[in-house]
Amino acid sequence: MNKYKLIALDMDGTLLNDRSEISEENAAWIHKALDAGVTVIFSTGRGFRSALPFAEQLGLTTPMVTINGGEIWHKPHVLHKRTYLADTIVGKLRELAQTHDAWYWAYAVEDIYNSERWLAKNEQISDKHWLKFGFDTPDDTARAAIRSEIESWGGLEITNSSTTNLEINPEGVSKANGVREVCGMLGIEMSQVIAVGDSLNDLAVIQEAGLGIAMGNAQESIKEAADAVTVSNNEDAIARVIEEYIFNSR
Repeated sequence: MNKYKLIALDMDGTLLNDRSEISEENAAWIHKALDAGVTVIFSTGRGFRSALPFAEQLGLTTPMVTINGGEIWHKPHVLHKRTYLADTIVGKLRELAQTHDAWYWAYAVEDIYNSERWLAKNEQISDKHWLKFGFDTPDDTARAAIRSEIESWGGLEITNSSTTNLEINPEGVSKANGVREVCGMLGIEMSQVIAVGDSLNDLAVIQEAGLGIAMGNAQESIKEAADAVTVSNNEDAIARVIEEYIFNSR
């Protein structure tokens, strides 16, 4: 019997190809894993609403870890846990983005907001239930300055989902903690988890999982931390991972 009971998949740059599609090969092997009794879940920085169509495409009724662990779901539409980002912090983060001329976005329970589409004039930051804030800038110096400032505040998790962005969650919120919570729901251990990802928001879960796998297109620090490196997200990587480590047929 295979020792791995759960596969936690990052979405962008991992499960999804560069056209934001799930390949037929990846889908087919995910279904083989499910049929073999392995739980397959999303572990993503995306919000629930943008992850849901892909879960529906695969017919998944398994738990979901969204917003980098800011939301944990028993199954689609059934919330288990949600961790909020203080509205005072959101205001400070937005000011910091504007100071450094960085594009920014923020997930709230109510909607997704960004530099071009922020709150209506009659709305206040305190009116919303915030989950995550993000910055994106190609300016390495500006990005480093933003990170340094946020680190000086304390109490926040700083990761990324690409080399040009920063993602901010409340302290203690991570994909690793989210997947650990799912393990508790299912009665399994982190040692029975395969985690696959490509960016800094995947680092902790890749390190803590029984088998942490970095994508061929992953950031170098993720490859260095992983137990194994697979092919890129455009080469049916998830199919290869499932075939090799669940069915041991490669």
